[in-house]
Amino acid sequence: MEYRSARQAEEKVKDASKSGIGFGLTSGIITTLGMLVGMYASTQSKVAVIGGVLVVAVSDAFSDSLGMHVATESQNRHSGRGIWAATFYTFISKLVIAGSFAFPLYFWEERVAVPVSAGWGFFLLSVFSFFIARERNDPPWRTIAEHDGIAICVVAITYFLGIGIRNVLGVP
Repeated sequence: MEYRSARQAEEKVKDASKSGIGFGLTSGIITTLGMLVGMYASTQSKVAVIGGVLVVAVSDAFSDSLGMHVATESQNRHSGRGIWAATFYTFISKLVIAGSFAFPLYFWEERVAVPVSAGWGFFLLSVFSFFIARERNDPPWRTIAEHDGIAICVVAITYFLGIGIRNVLGVP
């Protein structure tokens, strides 16, 4: 990829990095919240939920970063440095955000930790959405409502899916 100036090249790397952070953060929140709520509803096992959060943090961080790498590469708009920046920032943001959900689960009982984790996820998503809206000159409430609305759907669907799994498998 050739650029007219070093500044243009740096802007492309910065854009790729922001894409990686945004994707990793959002995916870290939504995937982990969905898994956490669904696992809790189906097993009500602290060990299973913490294990699930940590496994998702690692495996999905690798998976999402590879997906970001391939997607960025296929656009043919970024240098190798930009592609690797998107890959790296996707991995780190997904790993850190997803892993952060393990802390409430470790320190509190599930009946407290699951709502605290959900609150943490919605707080992070709302703050990130606020900054996206400001950067785009959109009303923050609209962007926050859109993103949180999707997250609410994910949490509700995975909760009821977890209950259904528990009922079908006969878990007490």
